[in-house]
Amino acid sequence: MQPIFLTAEWRNLIMANYEIAPEALNAFVPPGTELDLWRGRCYISLVGFLFLDTRVMGLSIPFHRNFEEVNLRFYVRFREGTEWKRGVVFIKEIVPKRAITAVANALYGEKYITLPMRHSWVEEGEHLQVQYEWKPNGIWNSLRVSARAEPVPMEEDSEEQFIAEHYWGYTGLPGSHTSEYQVEHPSWRIHPVLSYEVNCDALQLYGPVFAEAMAQEPTSVFLAEGSGIVVRRGRRIG
Repeated sequence: MQPIFLTAEWRNLIMANYEIAPEALNAFVPPGTELDLWRGRCYISLVGFLFLDTRVMGLSIPFHRNFEEVNLRFYVRFREGTEWKRGVVFIKEIVPKRAITAVANALYGEKYITLPMRHSWVEEGEHLQVQYEWKPNGIWNSLRVSARAEPVPMEEDSEEQFIAEHYWGYTGLPGSHTSEYQVEHPSWRIHPVLSYEVNCDALQLYGPVFAEAMAQEPTSVFLAEGSGIVVRRGRRIG
């Protein structure tokens, strides 16, 4: 097992999920992995959440402990021996801190960019309002839900469980190699979503392939409660 690189809490994760043709992702699948489908369906997810109490190798970095992230990702699996590891591949990850972008891109080969960001959480009685915003080219984009304040367990073999329970990250590297890292967290509860709004300039941020898929209504939108997480150091495979 690799040593721990980062610990944090991920909280109030909005996950807006879209079906996409598998062949649209072929160019993005890291070497050695294959697309992970749920009941024959291929998904991408727009995910917004908050990092809290972030520590890198046990150290708390001033002004970099609490921050938003919005990412677009899809799902793969990697066979090691007799075990299938289920993981995610990021198309792009948005954060508000340049230092985070630099470290993540250098150490993990990820695709972070830095933009102005903000969020709001409002709990009123039985309802919870959660919103994440990011600002490309001077225009605020947003991901918002209104949900029930009381979380419930995810159903077994549900679309929500498939989306949320991928515990590895994979990134393609030069030379037909792939970087793999492990993310540890317990199974999350979800807040049933009552309404949602996605306002994202997908064409500008992600390109026409993803903009076409995201022009459709999401197949699902849910709000995961989140938890403490551990990210372990990456390793090269393949």
